Amino acid sequence: MPPLSFRRQYSGGMAAALQMTKVRRYTLKTPAKPAKQYRVQYSEELNSEQLEVVMAGDGPMLVIAGAGSGKTRTLTYRVSRLIEDGVDPSQILLLTFTNKAAREMLSRVEQLVTIDTRRIWGGTFHSVGNRLLRQYADAIGYRSNFSILDDEDAKETMDSAISSLGIKTLEKRFPKGDVLLDIYSYLINTRTPLELHLEENFPHFAIYKEEMISVFRRYKDRKREANAMDFDDLLINWKLLLDDHPDIAEALKRRFRYLLVDEYQDTNKLQAEIVDGMAALRRNVMVVGDDAQSIYSFRGASFENIITFPMRFPDAVIYKLETNYRSTPQILQLANSAIVHNRFQFQKELRAVRGDGPEPAVVGVDDVFEQASFVAQRILELRDEGEKLSEIAVLYRSHYQSLELQMELTRRLIPYEIRSGVRFFEQAHIKDVMAYLKIMINPRDELSWKRVLKLYPKIGEKTAADVWSQISSGDPLHQFLSGAAGFSPPARGVAASLDSLRSVLRPLNSEGMRRNPSESIRLVVEKGYADYARSRFPNAQARLDDLEQLSQYALRYDDVNAFLEEVALANPLAGEDVAVVGPEDEKIVLSSVHQAKGLEWRAVFVIWLADGRFPSQRALRVPGGIIRVPETAVAEALAVMLPDTTEKEIIIPGEEEERRLFYVAVTRAKQELYLVFPVMARDRGGMDVLMEPSRFVRELPPDSYEKWVIGSE
Repeated sequence: MPPLSFRRQYSGGMAAALQMTKVRRYTLKTPAKPAKQYRVQYSEELNSEQLEVVMAGDGPMLVIAGAGSGKTRTLTYRVSRLIEDGVDPSQILLLTFTNKAAREMLSRVEQLVTIDTRRIWGGTFHSVGNRLLRQYADAIGYRSNFSILDDEDAKETMDSAISSLGIKTLEKRFPKGDVLLDIYSYLINTRTPLELHLEENFPHFAIYKEEMISVFRRYKDRKREANAMDFDDLLINWKLLLDDHPDIAEALKRRFRYLLVDEYQDTNKLQAEIVDGMAALRRNVMVVGDDAQSIYSFRGASFENIITFPMRFPDAVIYKLETNYRSTPQILQLANSAIVHNRFQFQKELRAVRGDGPEPAVVGVDDVFEQASFVAQRILELRDEGEKLSEIAVLYRSHYQSLELQMELTRRLIPYEIRSGVRFFEQAHIKDVMAYLKIMINPRDELSWKRVLKLYPKIGEKTAADVWSQISSGDPLHQFLSGAAGFSPPARGVAASLDSLRSVLRPLNSEGMRRNPSESIRLVVEKGYADYARSRFPNAQARLDDLEQLSQYALRYDDVNAFLEEVALANPLAGEDVAVVGPEDEKIVLSSVHQAKGLEWRAVFVIWLADGRFPSQRALRVPGGIIRVPETAVAEALAVMLPDTTEKEIIIPGEEEERRLFYVAVTRAKQELYLVFPVMARDRGGMDVLMEPSRFVRELPPDSYEKWVIGSE
């Protein structure tokens, strides 16, 4: 045993003897705690990036989860690890964007740690808001048994509010209930003033601003009188509890020890404010998302939420998941090369786990019809090579860009399904406009007459039937245009509507228009249908884009009858009846990029990659957001991303969201990727104009793709 060093003082000979003794210091160590034994083998089931997130300690965390990097797995295992470390499940709040996602995560947690996950608060913002508001409804003037209005109920309540104010919606183009609901919801979720929203997105409704404010007030009163909330109320009232009721706010903030948010890049301003409020006390908030996949600003999602998270939580630790399990190295090289051009982002580089695959192909085609032919032929070749049709997708920026392809797939009997909406010619606005043309060719088409008549103010089913009975005895078109039928309008205002319809049908009935289906479609749109669409449909501009593309497609025909016959004979249902190799319901997928987010296919075609179409010209004109830099040292967090900035208010270019949309499109592909752009397109006058390849294609380094040149036999 080694001699010890004594601190006690001795005197005399004993002290002298001790001074001659050799001294060795000996340190008593604190016994090491045994390593934590977990039921789940985290280090074996997760990669190093995921493991670091799952095992991280307390405090705010921002997890930048690249495409195909196992984001859901990481969230699930994080919840499991917290429970294994003794956290009460009822103190965990998991916010997702679909209840299905929450159920799947919690089901997996239950499998991992065998607990009853019903104690965990997991679900969408709205479902969690509902549960909380049931407990605190009295504080905001509601009873706990309040009803929740679905979309149809909310529309009826809004229509009732409009009616109760005596607004004559049938005599002017005042927005319908569902359009007003769309505007109202956007204001609440984005915290945007009505005047600004109207100026930027609905200038044609600006004259109704005061009336709209009155309707919104009446709508709110009616909901409260009925003890009912719509979906937006579930969020705004949750926020109200946090802002205006200190005792309740304190209880809510203490209630949850850990807050985890999925798909954070898709949150709107109201949702981000709720997250910030709920995390203000304990600050154990983990948000997971990918800034490079923030593409839903048109729905109110705020890119600024994720990009400024380190500014609002300056002590936040940023983690990155960059290992991709979906795509080949070749596809990821192209994706990385594309997104690097965005200035506002958290830099990351996806790395592939999968082995090599073919080079992505950049394919220039003469026009949209050759584009459709190439895609259809290549799909058939892929099927012959053993690829399942269900593993093939065609993606585009806007739904109208699928028109020519839908027609070509139908001709070749290739079955398909559409994720971005109903089939092109089955859409209400397409059928509306086509009905005008059908009347010109077949004036005895009763269904088309009634469909067109009901588009006009003061004309419903009964009035349309009355009009038809008066004109159907002879030549209905001649009878209607001449007014010779002599019927009396059953209600005041109908005469004006019938005159408006005559002003459209008279020029349509000319010989020149019968030989020009393209201009016939434009005439219908410009002489009233555009105003009808804006007042009737929340997504009016997208529908008007569809109609413009329909007009472009009709340029191929010099006769309205031939155009209608082609559309009728190219039955879009025919392709579904064809026997194919594999399951009977196997079809390729047509989808907008927005609808494709979160999905994947072995082979992906991205079409219409021409400047002005993808990126969209309209989107380029609109700013992609504003970052307001605080005066404090918190701004240093932004300096990591923008080391050269001295600005206090930074406007994000709209081009950046369009590039993120392109990035989402290419990262849907697992094995093969085709980027297709038409070189020529027709303008409104039917003239061929040269199209420039999308800037996103031109930015790609030459070694990131293979160029395909289209030839003919």
